[in-house]
Amino acid sequence: MFFTYLRRELRRRRKAALVVASGLALGIALVIVVSSVSSGMEKAQGKVLQSLYGLGTDMTVTKAAAPPTSTGQRPRFNFDANDNGSDKEQSSDRVMVQGFQTLAASTVSKVDSQHGVADSVGGLSLQVIRVNGQFTRGQFQQNGNGGGNRGGRQGGQQPPQGRVEGGGADFDVNNYSVYGTDVTKPALGPLTSSKITSGRTFTTSETNTEVVVADTSYAKEKKLSVGGTVTVKGVKFKVIGIATPDSGDAAANLYMPLQQAQTLAGAKDKVTTIYVKASDSQQISSVKSAIQKNISGTTVTTSADLANTVSGSLSTASDLASNVGKWLSIAVLVAAFLVAGLLTSSAVSRRVREFGTLKALGWKSGRVTRQVVGEAIVNGLVGGVLGIALGLAGAYAVTEISPSLQAQVGGSGGGGGQGGFGGFGGPGRRVASKALDVTLTAPVSLSTIAGAVALAVAGGLIAGAFGGWRASRLRPADALRRVE
Repeated sequence: MFFTYLRRELRRRRKAALVVASGLALGIALVIVVSSVSSGMEKAQGKVLQSLYGLGTDMTVTKAAAPPTSTGQRPRFNFDANDNGSDKEQSSDRVMVQGFQTLAASTVSKVDSQHGVADSVGGLSLQVIRVNGQFTRGQFQQNGNGGGNRGGRQGGQQPPQGRVEGGGADFDVNNYSVYGTDVTKPALGPLTSSKITSGRTFTTSETNTEVVVADTSYAKEKKLSVGGTVTVKGVKFKVIGIATPDSGDAAANLYMPLQQAQTLAGAKDKVTTIYVKASDSQQISSVKSAIQKNISGTTVTTSADLANTVSGSLSTASDLASNVGKWLSIAVLVAAFLVAGLLTSSAVSRRVREFGTLKALGWKSGRVTRQVVGEAIVNGLVGGVLGIALGLAGAYAVTEISPSLQAQVGGSGGGGGQGGFGGFGGPGRRVASKALDVTLTAPVSLSTIAGAVALAVAGGLIAGAFGGWRASRLRPADALRRVE
């Protein structure tokens, strides 16, 4: 009897039912779109972070660089003096540890032994400054990191400015970044954020082999190709592969085995960054605390720490989606539930004669209330179906349009390296200059769909509560008064 009467009444009042369902559908659709866009923001931000520190990395361990002193020795470049006045082409490389103080390589094992750490790997970030030119008797001295001569920018760094003391010169200054990677653990570290598009990557046996993988942009600029060579501080390295970043800029211009990088920098058994993967993403905070407690003098930076420094249109859009969008969704849902309740209550008022007659025939108030609530829940479910369809259409439209957002990572992201380096800044780059474009998508998860169904049922129950309350107050005499 319940379902027969329910089907008949819904068919008879299709327009009123559609109005109630449409109101709920708009609110539910907005919730789905906002939720999917927020998920897209998180995905885009994750893409930004992945481009900085590599796939699978949950945190990094570093040691902040000591503040520079006014009496600090600037790097010097010595060249052969030319006594007869006929200039000749010369070059000199200065290899420096970049961004952080070094840590003992044994620190990697200490980090690896901490509870909750699944794996860890060390790396050495270097900056190479090369001076090429024709020099007479004298000595080249770097004046600082600002300015530049004919050398171009590499790896997001401004070339240093130099001068020759006691002689004349015509020279170029060029710098580029090098990252020493532990080839025995290829699944962790900055190189995992790039894809080998030509040649190959390192093998686990090339721990001290003179080979490099070049970033595609740097390779194109310097006309490097697989099988060719590149010279760093007088050592020739064979180019075995070209790596293309999945998004944004590469972590370094050149990647080489860690032992080779340590030898070039005179930093035997030293690393600048330890990349850590937690055994459980829910334990990242506790792993961070354990490392900071048990390994003194280190700074641990998680992806959450770095995420707080992401700015640009990605951050603005994320704030809008999470704050304005959330409150707008709540306001629309409240309004939709309220309107559905009022419309249901109004519909009950127009059915006074009907319900009064049913009570006169022996229907209890509870049975009348259940009938009204049943109709409201069906209206809510219809609204949920329509809302899910509209929400999916909206999310699909956002994904198809794929608006471009810019993300920039500031230098305050933990770690505190020299010159504004962050814990995940990547080897050889200033975090402040790290900017990239990402496209926005709006993925819809099953949990979002389940939430929409729950909202539809909740909307039906709220509307049914309004209508049921009104129906419960009706008496058989109300039908007689309505007839009169």
